[in-house]
Amino acid sequence: MFRKIFPPAVLAGICIAIAGTVFLRIGGLAGAVLFAFGLITVVYYGLKLYTGTAGFIRARGDWGMLCVVLLGNIVGCWLTAMAVRYALPDCIEPATNILQGRLAKGPFACFLLAIGCGFIMTTAVNFARKGKVLPLLFGVPLFIMCGFAHSIADAFYFLVVPADTLLQPMVLAVYVCEVLGNFVGCNLYRWTMFGLETQ
Repeated sequence: MFRKIFPPAVLAGICIAIAGTVFLRIGGLAGAVLFAFGLITVVYYGLKLYTGTAGFIRARGDWGMLCVVLLGNIVGCWLTAMAVRYALPDCIEPATNILQGRLAKGPFACFLLAIGCGFIMTTAVNFARKGKVLPLLFGVPLFIMCGFAHSIADAFYFLVVPADTLLQPMVLAVYVCEVLGNFVGCNLYRWTMFGLETQ
């Protein structure tokens, strides 16, 4: 399973990190719209992204797979973050501002914000699986402009930040809450409407 899941998960993390790079560089609505390229690429190539997978796992099973996906996504973000930190140092300050904003909100607020993002992402992926891509184009700018937390995008932003700022216990607490919040949001529609069985 690891050899089958991990490489496309790493590539998915790289795709999201590339999208995050343009957001760090130009920000605003334009950056949010261009960020959608990352998710569109993930869906088109069938890559493994945590927020595109968490809403479709079975009630029993697939947990190991989901952990591998998350790990691969983070590794992809880390590889890209190292390159961006070296080649595009102007991205460090906006990434630091994003991290400081998350820390100021605290773990529980980030958990709640991540629920909104997870719900939007699973909705967009559901439409994409039926050949409808417009929700991907609208969903990504929507969650960004709402200030919702995407755990894989934030993994990239956080990893761009210098180590002395990143290595705070609260960062890990915030990030874990984002991962959990995304999972809740990704499964919200199933839990409320369809039960826990795979669609």
